[in-house]
Amino acid sequence: MTNKHSENVLVTGFGPFNNVPINASWEAVALLPNEINNCNIIKEQIPVAYKHVQENIPILWEKYKPKLVIHVGVSSIAEDIVLETCANRVGYQRKDIDDCCPDGGEACCGKSNPLDCITTMLCTKTISEYVFQRTNLNVSISNDPGRYLCEFIYYNSLSQDRKRTLFVHVPPLNQPFSKSELVQALQEIIKCALELLESEEKSKYSIYPPGTTKIYKNGRAAAF
Repeated sequence: MTNKHSENVLVTGFGPFNNVPINASWEAVALLPNEINNCNIIKEQIPVAYKHVQENIPILWEKYKPKLVIHVGVSSIAEDIVLETCANRVGYQRKDIDDCCPDGGEACCGKSNPLDCITTMLCTKTISEYVFQRTNLNVSISNDPGRYLCEFIYYNSLSQDRKRTLFVHVPPLNQPFSKSELVQALQEIIKCALELLESEEKSKYSIYPPGTTKIYKNGRAAAF
């Protein structure tokens, strides 16, 4: 497929694992349109394997040079669509589909003096409000992605650039959201995040204090 636009958004979902033969994250990601807000939507299915994530996430960043990265995973305990704020470096003891754990239970991002916890700089509160206004779907915010592949991939991408990385947890299909509702929510998350990044680029010309976020009457998100 020929990309129509110069900027890319990378969106990933996970494949099957353990007792999850159909992963809602990939089912939703696979149905996203090929472009949103004049950006190419690059969709990648990720195996639930630490080694694959650690080796391939840097490659995907280098290959696509994405303006935005959204990782999506399924959570059996989620009742809402959940925006995760941060990811930790250590504590990965649960085995993946290859029956493996990372060495020392640590996410190795290839950085010197890596941070123990990295927080996204995208405003999850603004995004949650934006999505609810447009979809009427409940969106909550969490600081505990679960110390498994979801948090592991998030830490690896936050290590690349925390200004343009976000992780989204979705419930299993139809518990309570349909596949089409999950797709709708992801589209709005992407739109809002792109609008925030766009307004951030223009913020040096703004009269508002840095870090201010606002949703206008037309629903467009802005960060100042």
